[in-house]
Amino acid sequence: MFHGHRRIPYNLYKQQEKRPIGSFKIILFLAATTLYATFLYSKGGAKKYLGVEKDPMLALASKRRISVATWNIAAINNNPFEYWITYDENPEYQRIMQKIEEFIENPGSNDIPVKNVFTEEMFSSLEGRMNAIGWPNVRSYWENDFRNRLIVSGFMKDEGLGSKRLASMPDRITNTINVVGSEEPICRPTVINMYDGDLSTTAKWWNAWEKFMFDDALTIKSRDGEMTKKPYEMLQGIKKAKYPAISEQEEKDSLPLQTMCGAIFDSILVHMMNTVSNPNVWQPLKKKMVESLNKKKVPHTLEILNNIYGNSDIITLQEVSSSLIDQAKHGPLGKKFWIAAPRNMDPVRDQNSVILLNKKTFPEGVVSEITERVEAAFPSGVDVPVAKGDINAITANDSDGIPYVIVSFHGDTNGLATIPVNNAVVHLMTTSQDLLKHKLIFGLDANTYEKAKPGKQQDVLEWGKSYVGHGQTSCWGDLPQPQNYTTFNARTYLQPQLNKACKSTEKREKGDVNPKDFIVFKKEDFDVVRTWKDNTGERRYVEDMAFPTLKFPSDHGILATILERK
Repeated sequence: MFHGHRRIPYNLYKQQEKRPIGSFKIILFLAATTLYATFLYSKGGAKKYLGVEKDPMLALASKRRISVATWNIAAINNNPFEYWITYDENPEYQRIMQKIEEFIENPGSNDIPVKNVFTEEMFSSLEGRMNAIGWPNVRSYWENDFRNRLIVSGFMKDEGLGSKRLASMPDRITNTINVVGSEEPICRPTVINMYDGDLSTTAKWWNAWEKFMFDDALTIKSRDGEMTKKPYEMLQGIKKAKYPAISEQEEKDSLPLQTMCGAIFDSILVHMMNTVSNPNVWQPLKKKMVESLNKKKVPHTLEILNNIYGNSDIITLQEVSSSLIDQAKHGPLGKKFWIAAPRNMDPVRDQNSVILLNKKTFPEGVVSEITERVEAAFPSGVDVPVAKGDINAITANDSDGIPYVIVSFHGDTNGLATIPVNNAVVHLMTTSQDLLKHKLIFGLDANTYEKAKPGKQQDVLEWGKSYVGHGQTSCWGDLPQPQNYTTFNARTYLQPQLNKACKSTEKREKGDVNPKDFIVFKKEDFDVVRTWKDNTGERRYVEDMAFPTLKFPSDHGILATILERK
């Protein structure tokens, strides 16, 4: 807007000669107002009012506008190598990961017998440990089978071993153990977690691994309270009823058998890494990745929320840990927002849906939590796959006294709970007298798919038809675009489920690249002013880029929109 000197017509001067002094006051007032408006514009005040401030989340161009963001921040992944990441700062990462891929896909002379990596001496030491605690002896499995298997074709890529969970089960239980009284977890000595000890040789690895499994008692939290156990005592038997590939005898021997297989698995990982790269290269690289992707994930997440999205009116988050909730409440975000976690958080799973309400927009904070009422609206006899903490539904009144129902939801992996949960929200709001006048803001990780497996995954277009059928729309409009992706992640070859690994050239085709995140509302309540997504933490989205990255800590993009009340 240009503010210049306004020409006053000649006849106005003539008229002014006859006007009383009050007219001059009016003219002076108008001139002063014009000058003040010019000052405001130059300082940024008017720019905020006019809606052209650099921060688009400042939706105060009108009291009728509201800015909303939603983000599945993703639970901390204990394995920094599990997913392909974009690591432009160090090309050594890509080289190492491609060499691991080549090692697994085309091992050639690297496909040596297991006994050359996990040695006879190591097995004998392990055998003595397991005999001492009264487990069945598994030497026959070792001598007649495992020691002569080839490390890649006979072990790492053995589908039978995978279906029996003999390597993945002990990894899942002992990979990373949260202990009472420590902010840092205890990690099993292996490549695929945050373990920071020396893995430059398999001998050094074995000494640390054996001590970890059998000597170190750890105090942990469970559903029954605190208890102290050594890692081997945390292992669980593998039941044939759940994993039919396992034989009856293997079921009886599953504790020592999975321990042996877990040791073989970890020894092969250490051997592979030291074969494709120098320990002085890959270990510092891993340390840097752990620092950025794991240890600094929570502070980095909070930094993006505060610095980039701190002017939002509403933020819905998914997969939030209790630690992040506490840090948010006691940090800068807690000064700006009411931070609402669900009452029924699961302390063990520790993945919760959370809602942040701007204190200026919602001065009274949360009026009530209605999560249990939403769950009670599920059809009787229907099993909706939701876990504790997945749904968080509240009511709140904005500064104009307008009532809202605000929901944050984390859908199951296949997205099959998404439509039933939305149906329940709609049913509750249309049948409850106290909610009839409320406006809905529903931020969610819908876990919908571009090319869903019929009957097994939620198709994104079917999801769109469902919410439109309720008179709802989304920040993407009535018809979601199947190729409007908010995730791009693909598993590497450094994780227990090689059947899910993607080659470096197939990340786009075989990875999880899908349109998963939404902000849904009643079509009669709001118009969309602007919507954008973000996988950089800079309010921009780079298409065809695998993430997380060292700068962006989640495998879901942030979704944000500005809505205008009708």
